[in-house]
Amino acid sequence: MPPRPLSLVTGASSGIGAAFARQLAALGHDLVLTARRVDRLEALAAELRERHAAQTTVLPHDLAEPTAAQTLCDELERRGRQVDWLINNAGYGVPGTFVANDWATHADFLQVLLAAPTELAWRLLPGMRQRGHGRIINVASLAGHVPGPAGHTLYAASKAYLIKFSQSLALENHAAGVNVCALCPGFTWSEFHDVTGTRDKMNRLPGFMWLSAEEVVRQGIAAVERGDAVYIPGRVNRTIKTLVQLLPDRLALWLSARESKRYRNT
Repeated sequence: MPPRPLSLVTGASSGIGAAFARQLAALGHDLVLTARRVDRLEALAAELRERHAAQTTVLPHDLAEPTAAQTLCDELERRGRQVDWLINNAGYGVPGTFVANDWATHADFLQVLLAAPTELAWRLLPGMRQRGHGRIINVASLAGHVPGPAGHTLYAASKAYLIKFSQSLALENHAAGVNVCALCPGFTWSEFHDVTGTRDKMNRLPGFMWLSAEEVVRQGIAAVERGDAVYIPGRVNRTIKTLVQLLPDRLALWLSARESKRYRNT
């Protein structure tokens, strides 16, 4: 029997990350789960072991720490574990305008959203290429395809980076058997808007605008297996992206400014 593939999921304690862990375990993967909330990781690990007999390792880390990615990979190497699937999911939003937050807040955000996923890919790609098989999913966002709003200033910018980064990695590594995909969900039922304090405002959106984390993940796994470099789950979200691309930049930016006022806290 071939060895079970090993998947590393960042931000695995809730939402899309936890959904990735559950669906990959159901597909026969072993898991390495990382996030800050140890109690949630341990509970999820116990669930995956019981339901899917998945060998599940909990390695809690705060990816805002500049050394976290290297420490995580060093620990996996010491344990003799080779990562086949990397799910760069960890992320969050910083409410308010750019100058309303101190630099330490922005620096932590950039470390988690940009530096950590980039470094993890850099450290784990050589092994995937050598073995001739691997999958990397960078969880980006529909926000990376539309004009950046006022407030949450760095969020759309960071997701746009992940999209372009994923496209380049996909082109560089497909021939070596490694598929890379930027998964770009729109509004997803998770804790994201509770953490940013915008849940009441977001609840004003119609139900058809939302997807469950489970559906986002199901489509994302299928997309990376197909070899899609970028994938937007949900027809509504794909339509929004297409319409925005067709609009003149000035009109698209005006619409972004108008809509963002309705759903942000500043």
